[in-house]
Amino acid sequence: MTPKDLVLTPRGIRFAGRMFPCSIGKGGRSRTKREGDGATPTGEHQIVGMLYRPDRISPPTAWAIPIGPRDLWSDDVCDARYNQMVSAPYACSHEKLRRSDPLYDLVLLTDWNWPNAIPGQGSAIFLHQWRRPGYPTEGCVAFRRDHLHWIAAHVQPGTRLIIPEV
Repeated sequence: MTPKDLVLTPRGIRFAGRMFPCSIGKGGRSRTKREGDGATPTGEHQIVGMLYRPDRISPPTAWAIPIGPRDLWSDDVCDARYNQMVSAPYACSHEKLRRSDPLYDLVLLTDWNWPNAIPGQGSAIFLHQWRRPGYPTEGCVAFRRDHLHWIAAHVQPGTRLIIPEV
């Protein structure tokens, strides 16, 4: 591990010499992540992208991609595009990326079960804004808004997210 890694500790995520309180999945950590289990997958994951709401925030980095009204994320284990960004209209089960709440105003994408997804092993493990301190996610890692923006300004594609086993 290096200071350039995002590392989950009992106190939060350690990154670039700082500590950021965070929330993880309501199912805790898991070596055997499954779709819908609410767990945050253990292991070493890479940041592979960044999405943002251009109607709400400025581009956080030059490599960030704007989220449009038709942008979705497939979470249907029977879908050939499972765990991929897709566009509306979309018949298979999906999650809207352009939400009415601020949780996905800024999203860091991880390579969990991506790009060659194995159906059922979990989708959409993002770093995003939390609802409130301590409120668990569906498996993502969530932060206070200003902390997420600071992290986004300092990560690069390939930055490692390390979720140790308990």
